[in-house]
Amino acid sequence: MTSTQVVRATCPHDCPDTCALLVTVEDGVATAVKGDPDHPTTAGVLCTKVSRYTERTYHEERLLYPLRRVGKKGEGKFERISWGEALDTIASRLGSIAARDPQAILPYSYCGTMGLVQGESMSARFFHQLGASLLDRTICATAGFTGYKYTIGATIGTDLEQFQNAKLILIWGGNPIASNLHFWTRAQEAKRRGAKLIAIDPYRSLTAEKCHQHIALLPGTDAALALGLMHVLIAEDLLDHDYIANYTVGFEALKQRVAEWTPERTAETCGITVAEVVELARLYGGMAKAGEPVAIRTNYGVQRVHGGGMAVRNLTCLPALVGAWRHAAGGVQLSASGGFPTNKAALQRPDLLTKQPRTINMTTIGDDLLRAASPEFGPAVEAVIVYNANPLAIAPDSSKVMAGFAREDLFTVVLEHFQTDTVDYADIVLPATTQLEHVDAHSAYGHLYMMANNAAIAPLGEAKPNTEVFRLLAQRMGFSDPCFKDSDDELAAMAFNRQDARAVHFDWDALKQKGWQKLNMPDAPFAQGGFPTPSGKCEFYSASMAADGLDPLPAYIAPYESVASNPELAKRYPLAMISPPARNFLNSTFVNVKSLRSAEGEPHLDIHPDDSAARGISDGDMVRIFNDRGSFIAKARVTDKARAGLVVGLSVWWKKLARDGKNANEVTSQRLTDMGRAPTFYDTLVEVERAAT
Repeated sequence: MTSTQVVRATCPHDCPDTCALLVTVEDGVATAVKGDPDHPTTAGVLCTKVSRYTERTYHEERLLYPLRRVGKKGEGKFERISWGEALDTIASRLGSIAARDPQAILPYSYCGTMGLVQGESMSARFFHQLGASLLDRTICATAGFTGYKYTIGATIGTDLEQFQNAKLILIWGGNPIASNLHFWTRAQEAKRRGAKLIAIDPYRSLTAEKCHQHIALLPGTDAALALGLMHVLIAEDLLDHDYIANYTVGFEALKQRVAEWTPERTAETCGITVAEVVELARLYGGMAKAGEPVAIRTNYGVQRVHGGGMAVRNLTCLPALVGAWRHAAGGVQLSASGGFPTNKAALQRPDLLTKQPRTINMTTIGDDLLRAASPEFGPAVEAVIVYNANPLAIAPDSSKVMAGFAREDLFTVVLEHFQTDTVDYADIVLPATTQLEHVDAHSAYGHLYMMANNAAIAPLGEAKPNTEVFRLLAQRMGFSDPCFKDSDDELAAMAFNRQDARAVHFDWDALKQKGWQKLNMPDAPFAQGGFPTPSGKCEFYSASMAADGLDPLPAYIAPYESVASNPELAKRYPLAMISPPARNFLNSTFVNVKSLRSAEGEPHLDIHPDDSAARGISDGDMVRIFNDRGSFIAKARVTDKARAGLVVGLSVWWKKLARDGKNANEVTSQRLTDMGRAPTFYDTLVEVERAAT
């Protein structure tokens, strides 16, 4: 007789939607993963990727046993070993390194899971007790978060569940059809109710094609467009003077600053028309002045350039100028994560540190793995423990990343589901559980629900949760603090138990039963001010920025790689390149799922007809994309989806699955943003030529 049950779970991937899942399990085997129809944001709908999650969990290439390298680094040749042998080897190597200087040990992780338990809990405790180098986890969102927080105080914004009531939605620097499906559902409903949707994006993405208007500005000029919009709003008095007077600071200084940003200057900087600047400002300000809710959904594409933090700051000023925050369906959303009462101190135990170690930025891992010891840097990195990440595929300036991981004297441990590009360079590989095989608690950054993930099935093979791996390593290393014995359920019960202004009623057992619980947040969080800034107001002028050595007013910072900043480089490499996510991948996750990879085909480069003609490139030609950092091969798609002067390489492919063993990060830079120490993936100049056949 078949035993069937349905288990409540949560999608763990780096996506704003954090979907509530229902996993059907028959005789201990997961047979289906579906969206929870009762969860208000998921509403029973999953993206193509996660709806095939059983295909990933039971993939024939799952890593199921510990492995030890037997070939050269990069060859991917391994032999099976026992867990005991793997753990003893790791503990012995880390112990000998730590005896000299524990800062020579580096964890490298990001959002392969967004879970608060399997992400950074027991692992953080382990590395804090060890005294390892800290990792500055900046590779996605810290530039935008920093600019957003300087302006309104925290990553709090318009509730996803309100967007369908907006009358104008600016989708600024995102492609929600591919990366924020449940927002797109709300935007479509708003459209059916008469709202106007405008996409602001250098690339005519799937989302831009379905909006009423697409404004195709040059990469890295979003800050200038926001300044130009503010100029028109102020010049034509499309303002909410009462809101400005009561709930903002620095308006007079802002007024002087944006006076410089005429529509003509803005249009020239952004590579768009004067009419596009003026008409967008009049529409946005005019609708707000008429009492209509106007909303901005911005995403992380805006901030992956030199001035990315300032760009997000500038557009975050717009709702306060027009009083858009008065409406539940008005304002702006970058992330909802700031509303969650996450107790990171309890989960991660920074108090275990006996002294403050150095911090290494994950974006500059290529350079840092190649650095020699010095008084400024500290010891050379001798060991890297990689989990929830695939740096060989996702980190910029990839040839340097590869050179660093290829060091024979670097001891590398990787916790993984599959033999990724990074696994090929590991000394020891440890098989990790997938989301269906372990317990976790989740916040979200696109909605306001605390989420629970129950284990639906037993771990496959000898796979172990991240937490268990670090518990076992702590035992091997002789760490005696009782915190290393906390179970996953005990860790999850700490997730949202902060005792401060953001405290909520949180019962882990109840959350596991229901699967989700909404935060108690006001529908219109800043309708009457109350911004969590030092002044309590939206800060057009930020004294905090001035204290941090930054321009305290909205400004424009040109891309590092542009005609304005580096005309000589722009002569040699005249095409800007961006590498946004491919629809069927999520960063480098899902690339090895054959059905999803088949839908993507192979690496492509979208190039405008004018640019292809000038280079003798035809649709379907194999082309070489290159600059001083490196090159990669892709198939040309000649299309006006890419504006003239721009090429687009949808990413991130595993290198080993590309015909030349390379991906778009061969040409991206390790340079950092203006604030937040984040990467500049979309601040890249290249040249393109037909590839030799």
